[in-house]
Amino acid sequence: MEDERIVDLYWARSERAISETETKYGHYLHKIAMNILNDQEDTQESVNDTYLAAWNSMPDNRPSILQAYLAKLTRRISIDRFRYKTREKRGASQYAISLSELEECLSAGNTTEEHVEAGLLSESIAAYLENLPPKTRRAFLGRYYYLDSMKEVAAYCGMTEAACKSLLHRTRLGLKTHLQKEGYL
Repeated sequence: MEDERIVDLYWARSERAISETETKYGHYLHKIAMNILNDQEDTQESVNDTYLAAWNSMPDNRPSILQAYLAKLTRRISIDRFRYKTREKRGASQYAISLSELEECLSAGNTTEEHVEAGLLSESIAAYLENLPPKTRRAFLGRYYYLDSMKEVAAYCGMTEAACKSLLHRTRLGLKTHLQKEGYL
């Protein structure tokens, strides 16, 4: 079913919207949540919470790209669940691993000033990513936004895992240099 039609079902408050969303995007949303949570039960709960969040938000919002809208909801819900479940210990999920890889580039963001600058930082990172070659940008986003494993990123970028690790390392170093020039580090 077309995304526009699914959104229309949400707006019409038809329960069929949930089943159509699950049919079309269920596997995709499960993958996002599983990369963050690394737990099947929590993943299922996060995806179900995504459907509920979409149901509750659609009368006020009409997303133009349903897949991106659902992915954003799933990431937020899954990250919140991850933080709640791992307050005292870190799990070995792709979310935790990818965050540890980015630690050299980004600060923790705990002060009020850092929270205020987060929007500007986001714009600076986006500008950096726009100037990357498409394959490098795809690898970076796959690893650090979609939280795919290194093996998965290497496979869809058509390179070995070692080459992918090297590419991402150089990209992180480039990001760090960019952020230093911009005054964020």
